[in-house]
Amino acid sequence: MGLKVAVLMGGASFEREFSLASGRCVCAALEEAGHKAVPLDTTSDLVPTLRSERPDVCYSALHGKHGEDGTIQSLLEFLDIPFVGSPSHVCHRTWNKDSMHYELATYRAITGDAPIASWPQGIYLARDAFKDMGAATALDLVQERVFGGYPVAVKPAHGGSAMGVHRVDSVDDLGEAILDALSFDEAVVIEQWVEGVEMAVSVLGTGWDAYALPPVEIVPKSGMYDTEARMTPGAVEYFAPVRNASLAPDEADAQAIRAEIERAALEVYRAYQVRDLARIDLIWDGAQARVFEVNVSPGMAEHSLFPVACAAAGLSMPKVFDELVSQYER
Repeated sequence: MGLKVAVLMGGASFEREFSLASGRCVCAALEEAGHKAVPLDTTSDLVPTLRSERPDVCYSALHGKHGEDGTIQSLLEFLDIPFVGSPSHVCHRTWNKDSMHYELATYRAITGDAPIASWPQGIYLARDAFKDMGAATALDLVQERVFGGYPVAVKPAHGGSAMGVHRVDSVDDLGEAILDALSFDEAVVIEQWVEGVEMAVSVLGTGWDAYALPPVEIVPKSGMYDTEARMTPGAVEYFAPVRNASLAPDEADAQAIRAEIERAALEVYRAYQVRDLARIDLIWDGAQARVFEVNVSPGMAEHSLFPVACAAAGLSMPKVFDELVSQYER
């Protein structure tokens, strides 16, 4: 007999529509695997609904604020309801895009492992600091601290789906990009723009049992892999696994680079102590894997990166979700 699984979806974040699409696909996979999926669009009556439904386990398909920042996870912990995915304290850390240098440094100090993953150098600026200094002063200070010149990436310090993300090619466009990013979040990150092969590496498992799925190469047909491209059918090509020719002319060299990319993703995954599953977003710049983000609630819609990686690994979504929820059976 299958488990009763509450699938949390929707919510009130900017990423609501992405979440609803993910939640529907998760429910379908669970039902096909023989479980009873209970879709719950999170509202103010979520707690009484959970207490009346009494699910065996929860899966959060919430994206964005409250879904990935540890809020919903801390609620489930308080209610003593088992759930798939990382605990609240891990989600709180992965939510902050500016935390990676600290997490990796701490992890390497403990394990003694040689560095594999890298990250772009950047500047973190809180909205309140921007207001307190005044826009003109803040922009002058940011300009002085831009690493390596232009172009730079400007993005909200928290959140996903590329909302509020900009490529800025000159100081003339910096202020507008910062203001737009701050409209999505209370802080902004300005970091080096990295050219290279854009990829997502999905990971399953926990600790040393975690393993990487085939890296998915992301190729927008025009422009950036931004919110519009992600929501427009046919706007992006995905190659799973990443094409050898995108990494190196020689096939053996390309395979070695792919293995290094997967090791870099696992290093970041373990550094944050992620549980069960996540997606690591990165760019191979020709010399190293530059990691940008850890997504503890990856998209699960039909053409999202995580299901694409599972298909490339020969894993069906019903099988993946059956294994994810079954480990929490009491």
